[in-house]
Amino acid sequence: MGKDSFARVAISENHPNYETCIKRSADLYYRSDDIRSPFARDYNRILHCTAYRRLKHKTQVFFASSNDHICTRMEHVNHVTSVSYTIAKYLGLNTELTNAIALGHDLGHAPFGHAGEMFIKKIIEEETGETFWHEKNSLRFVDDCETLADPQGNHCNLNLTYAVRDGIISHCGEVDENGIFPRTNAIDLKTIQKPNEYQPYTWEGCVVKISDKISYLGRDIEDAISLKILSISDVRELIKTKRPFTDAPLKELNTTVIMHNFIIDLCNNSTIQKGICLSPNNFGLMNALKKFNYEKIYCHWRIDNYKKYAELVIQSIFQMLRSFYMKPT
Repeated sequence: MGKDSFARVAISENHPNYETCIKRSADLYYRSDDIRSPFARDYNRILHCTAYRRLKHKTQVFFASSNDHICTRMEHVNHVTSVSYTIAKYLGLNTELTNAIALGHDLGHAPFGHAGEMFIKKIIEEETGETFWHEKNSLRFVDDCETLADPQGNHCNLNLTYAVRDGIISHCGEVDENGIFPRTNAIDLKTIQKPNEYQPYTWEGCVVKISDKISYLGRDIEDAISLKILSISDVRELIKTKRPFTDAPLKELNTTVIMHNFIIDLCNNSTIQKGICLSPNNFGLMNALKKFNYEKIYCHWRIDNYKKYAELVIQSIFQMLRSFYMKPT
């Protein structure tokens, strides 16, 4: 427990799984004067791809594209990058790996946030019998869709390292157990069939997974206040009811307070033996905040109206695209 306590399991050149972690599906062009690590190259390749740019128009929870103060998917992935960097840096893990995973973890997210994902999933299940989940779609984007030009001008897929690809598809699922451990085997990521089927392959991937949850809880509350879905009195009542989970008096509940408290608590409690974990009190607080957000924000009647709009847009686009493939009668 404490600073650099995970240094011996960080994905470095001395780690026994390092060669597996930096493996790509094909050789990537090489520059003799390049000063970047494989994971730093992945970070840059994600940053430069068009799917990353499109995140600025995708919503996190709320559809409010004209309001610059409401969190977008691009802002969210940068929050996750910041939180995971802070945790990984303190624990002695590879921050270049967490940066790349965090920046790319939502590249395949649906439009209209989780509501859009739900409607796309419904369409795919009805039409093909298969399913849709954004984590696997993010892997599909980095593996098969997104391209970058090489020094000769040839466009090739991103061709990311195994550890980054694994962290992207394995960030899925809620953290239901207090203690995340990496799995021991390097599986074929294309064979993963459902969210949360496997834990990440690296400790760095585990850090990104919990950082995803730390990053959205407080931000969604702030956005709900800005859009008058929540009132200040709602937050005051939330503070009052959540005090039993806290060791110190809780006066404010916003993004910076929530992020700071969870980050510090996680850094103080995580060990190689216990996994990446929070104290029992803060794990209880995280679950209580998730429950509050679902009841008061994500299921709010104004969000229900937005979901109807999202379904109309997605269904309209699908029916138009589908008509191009229908045989004439």
